[in-house]
Amino acid sequence: MIQFQHIEYLIGLVALPLMIGLYIFVIRWKKKTIDKIGDPELVSQLFQEYSSKKFRIKFILFSIAFTIGVIALANPRLPMGNTKINRSGIDVMIALDVSKSMLAQDIKPDRLERAKQVLSKLIDQLGDDRIGIVVFAGRSYLQMPLTTDHAAAKMYLSTATPEIVPTQGTVIGDALKMCYNSFNAKEKKFRSIILISDGEDHDENAITLAKAIASEGVMINTIGIGSPEGSIILDTETNSPKKDLEGNPVITKLNEAELKSIAINGKGLYQLYSNTDAVVSQLLSQLNGMDQKPITDKSMLTYQYFFYFLLAIVFLLLVIDFFITEVTTGQGFKFINLLPKVRFPFIWLILFSFTATAQNSEGLIKKGNEAYNNKQYELAQENYKKALNKNPINSKAHYNLGNALYRNKKSEDALNAYDVAIQNSKLPTEKQGAFYNKGVVLQQSKKIPECIAAYKDALRLNPADEDARNNLQLALQQQQEQKENKEKNKKNQKEEQKKDSKQPKENKGQNDTPQKQPSKMTQKEAEEKLKALFEQEKKLQDKLRKVGAASPEKPEKDW
Repeated sequence: MIQFQHIEYLIGLVALPLMIGLYIFVIRWKKKTIDKIGDPELVSQLFQEYSSKKFRIKFILFSIAFTIGVIALANPRLPMGNTKINRSGIDVMIALDVSKSMLAQDIKPDRLERAKQVLSKLIDQLGDDRIGIVVFAGRSYLQMPLTTDHAAAKMYLSTATPEIVPTQGTVIGDALKMCYNSFNAKEKKFRSIILISDGEDHDENAITLAKAIASEGVMINTIGIGSPEGSIILDTETNSPKKDLEGNPVITKLNEAELKSIAINGKGLYQLYSNTDAVVSQLLSQLNGMDQKPITDKSMLTYQYFFYFLLAIVFLLLVIDFFITEVTTGQGFKFINLLPKVRFPFIWLILFSFTATAQNSEGLIKKGNEAYNNKQYELAQENYKKALNKNPINSKAHYNLGNALYRNKKSEDALNAYDVAIQNSKLPTEKQGAFYNKGVVLQQSKKIPECIAAYKDALRLNPADEDARNNLQLALQQQQEQKENKEKNKKNQKEEQKKDSKQPKENKGQNDTPQKQPSKMTQKEAEEKLKALFEQEKKLQDKLRKVGAASPEKPEKDW
């Protein structure tokens, strides 16, 4: 269906009745002027070369040209099929272990860095597949929902470190569950999970979950990274080997048996990391054997424009109107027809100026799109801004500028561009796309309440958008987790305050500030006293170590 990019310009059609009124006024004025002359024979001689029929034709031509010109200003356009780009691929969720045990250097430079290299190379080869990322240690977190934006996936992958997950451990089961919840629940195929970990903690729940997830049509592939012999873990703060409570160096070993079991129950492939290219090649062969589905991408909007065609019609009509005269050949009296001589250059000047602006604006947007498709996001951003200098209310330029800014890691600027695109867009499809992209940026910036509102706005405009619905569900889940963590922290603070209130307080005199007294201790006595304090502290530490060793409870693991 044909749409108008600048529907507000159609208000110019209000001038058409005024022109018709002016035409009627001129006809009546001519008739009254003729009546004042009085003598019919004289009038006949004076106006024998004047043609009222040609005057009427000139007015009709001009009126049609004006109407088409106003429509051209509104810029009618036809969406090229769907306003989304259709692709074909699968949905891949990556579960990346970021526990401190992944800092072991039995695989150089360390396990985590090598795992990120494997995944980065795999992302480059996934083509049109959608990718999502879950990071996990003692808890799992959705780092990025499913998207075709592979550049963003690599960016988030590069920032994955043990510091982004405060609780340490290796909860593979929770990571698998979060990956599964990130998929479209209505689909029974086209989905795969890639788990990369050292599997150091034995998680019986993970194997049960893998079997249940595989029964829902999700293939689980695992990559074991590490060595069965194990390695020490370097503490990032002290750059020395990490030690347990007994003071012994921590040795972390690859739990290959668990990762194999997860892959078997998940109907997928297990690989022990040995070579990056070999691992990626095996994974691609496994994924390429899966059925693929149509995937929609909302990054660009393309239309077929009719502005230049309509402008050509206007030009042709005005040329015809210009060469038609109300006077036939020969000498004689004729009316001075100023209106055609004035109106032609006036309307042509308006249309020409808009043509130049529109041509420059659309041409710059086209250049920006070409740069964007070539991943030259800085150049695309510059062209979109130049287009907006020509036409500040161009919603498409604002929308595409938001995409380019997002790819340049300027999230706040991208959000502002989407807001302006929403404000200037006249079409629900354009607004819906801007709300959706805004939600994705907000979700990845951890602004959960705002991203929920954006997804809801997108669904109000297009309730059938499954991507927006799935991302909204994930955002609501994240909001619930944040609420639970906040309540838990609040409860812990109250317990600590309650515990502190039970501790006896020392009585203080009226003057709480201690007065400095002159020391009566000699240097030798001070050195002996200090030595005694060191000995006492050493005995106390040995005693605490023995108590810790005798404790029946297993100390909490922090790697």
